[in-house]
Amino acid sequence: MKDDALLGFLVALLVAAVLTPLVARLARRIGAVDAVRERGLAREATPLLGGLAIFAAALVAALLFLPMTSATEGILGGAALIAAVGALDDWRELRWSTKLAGQVAAALVLVLSGVTVESITLPFIHHVDFGTTGDVLTLLGLVGVMNVVNFSDGIDGLAAGVCAISAVAFAIIAFDLREDAAGVLAAITAGAALGFLVHNFHPASVFMGDCGSNLLGLLLGGVIVEGSLKTNALIALIVPLTVLAVPFLDTGFVVAKRIKYGRPVYRGDSNHFHRIGFSQRRTVLYLYGWTITMAGLAIALRFVPYSDHGDWHLGWSLAMAACFAVALAASVYLVLVLEIFKLRRLRAWQLRHVDPDTTEHEIDVEVERALETGEFRALDPKSPAGS
Repeated sequence: MKDDALLGFLVALLVAAVLTPLVARLARRIGAVDAVRERGLAREATPLLGGLAIFAAALVAALLFLPMTSATEGILGGAALIAAVGALDDWRELRWSTKLAGQVAAALVLVLSGVTVESITLPFIHHVDFGTTGDVLTLLGLVGVMNVVNFSDGIDGLAAGVCAISAVAFAIIAFDLREDAAGVLAAITAGAALGFLVHNFHPASVFMGDCGSNLLGLLLGGVIVEGSLKTNALIALIVPLTVLAVPFLDTGFVVAKRIKYGRPVYRGDSNHFHRIGFSQRRTVLYLYGWTITMAGLAIALRFVPYSDHGDWHLGWSLAMAACFAVALAASVYLVLVLEIFKLRRLRAWQLRHVDPDTTEHEIDVEVERALETGEFRALDPKSPAGS
């Protein structure tokens, strides 16, 4: 089915690339447009509903190249439902509780179709049987992945690019685990995301909206369950956590900050990794690179023969350790250093807005004070004093 995966990838890419401008035109006609907002990065009103093109591309390719099993039908049915709910939200903004109910309903379609995890094999613990609890855990996991992707969709091309990179990694690993259908679905997801990215890379002419971000999250969730978690591989759980480390970490940081400052978790703000103070192109390329690094680590975990039934091979173990070191270094750099760069750039703008003669030393002192006290609450570029 590897040929089907390649063809599915190409068909999905082509369909998404062709349909996205048409969907954008429809969005403008019906008023599904993302207006310029104070906390947003867009400089002009941009049409939403790009997720409809992604859904159409995935659906066409799936009907052509995927066997229509109960699991496939469930994934496509759930995808149709979440795409519809997301499209409604993009057109007429829904309450957060309504959106959550839509996510739960879409995830439930997958679970009732057999896309569920009943057991898993973990390092050191080995086999863990969930029984009926697996259905609940799967549902929560699918909703979680949808929200993780949705949270990361805040800059031109980021969510589409990260999902495409992740889907390619999942396809490679799924085929190696002999989960061919999941591999084809992952390739189709990657193609649909890349086809949309043609029009969504900065400067974006269209946004995927909640329709697209929730859809890609659900498709990736289905791939993870069918292509990794249902296997007896020891890295079954580690692979998705590693591949999606960037959006997972971003979501974790954002939620933690909102809880810390007493803000509703579901209300958007500027505390994302993609608000690092660089240009949108530079920012998204940094985060693509980070995602590729983590995806490469996940693939290495599957293919590097560092262990054979408990026997460790020194050379390959050192190679694997080097992969971990590179991934860790990239993660530390982007989580810590770029967060500090963001703070420094904003403080420099704020201070020099008040006093153009502010020195680099004075900026450094202010940044150090903010880092020591944890006073990040007033990181508003329109607040000259920064407090």
